[in-house]
Amino acid sequence: MSKTMEPDLQAPLGRASGQAAKEWRHPSDHWLRGFVLDNRAALGSLAVFVVMMAIFMIANPTVFTTWYLYSSVLTTLPVALFVVVPLVFVVTCDEIDLSFPATMGFASWVFALVVQAGYDPFLGIAAALLTGTLLGFLVGSLVVYGGLSSLIATLGMNFLLRGLIQIINEGKSTALTSLANSRAYAIFSSQIWGVPVQIFWAIAFVVFSALLYNRHRFGAQVKVVGDNPDSARQMGIDVKRVRVKVFVFVGIGAAIAGTFSVMINFTWWPTAGDGYLLPVLASVFVGGTPTWGGIGTVVGGAIGAVTVSFIQTGVVAAGLSGFYVQFFNGLIIILSLLGHKWNQARYR
Repeated sequence: MSKTMEPDLQAPLGRASGQAAKEWRHPSDHWLRGFVLDNRAALGSLAVFVVMMAIFMIANPTVFTTWYLYSSVLTTLPVALFVVVPLVFVVTCDEIDLSFPATMGFASWVFALVVQAGYDPFLGIAAALLTGTLLGFLVGSLVVYGGLSSLIATLGMNFLLRGLIQIINEGKSTALTSLANSRAYAIFSSQIWGVPVQIFWAIAFVVFSALLYNRHRFGAQVKVVGDNPDSARQMGIDVKRVRVKVFVFVGIGAAIAGTFSVMINFTWWPTAGDGYLLPVLASVFVGGTPTWGGIGTVVGGAIGAVTVSFIQTGVVAAGLSGFYVQFFNGLIIILSLLGHKWNQARYR
């Protein structure tokens, strides 16, 4: 063997030497390529949204170049975002929560009762958050400590809580016109330069949740528990506690969403939250979070919520009748799932 072909035994272990080290680099070493690989699900969701909006804009450029359309969507979009993001944690943990619509209704009902009694709306918000936390803990305990299927248990809780609301209120709504003059409304649900304030709160919530999911120990625990609970136990992770926590997070998010919906409409309805079940679930999966647990994307879920929110508005604004809305909902959901299945780096 010639001297030039001999390995450099003095080089540190694991480090290539000579010309080979200069010529070979891992494909993900480039920051842009690494960013794309790490965020392929969210970028795929963004691509679906961009294509959809381009089609809508071509169909009716007059409507889609006016701010009024986007302002109307941004007014109600935060309500969905506050629930979609926590559900990403639940699905990553290999669970599902179908009780959030009733939790929205119940927590917002508590908020309405406090405000109607003449107390400060901030106290009502605190009461709603406490209610959402307790309901989330109850649901999580039924699933984790009761050993029930999350699909069946949360669906049952959704019917139970909704029935309780209907029995007590007998289908009657509660008007809260005093909210319009409150400081809480000015902070959480007014407008700044024509932009709904609640969208800024929703963005802050998404950013916080993304950091919690990607940079905090809790997010790492959620992924490990969803991927392999047995390995998580061997690593010293309290699997049951982590699973309960994700349900509590959904309860908190649902309480925030319900409170914002009341402040937007100045009215609490016994059916509050009912219409969000399917759109929110669709947003999670359109956003790129798979059903098998262990992986997910908070930013992708938020983009999925934006996509689903624009479908109904876009279809009608494009000149089609409302009968086409469900068709396009299903079409975009199916195409998104097919795209994510092809785009995912990991399968089970």
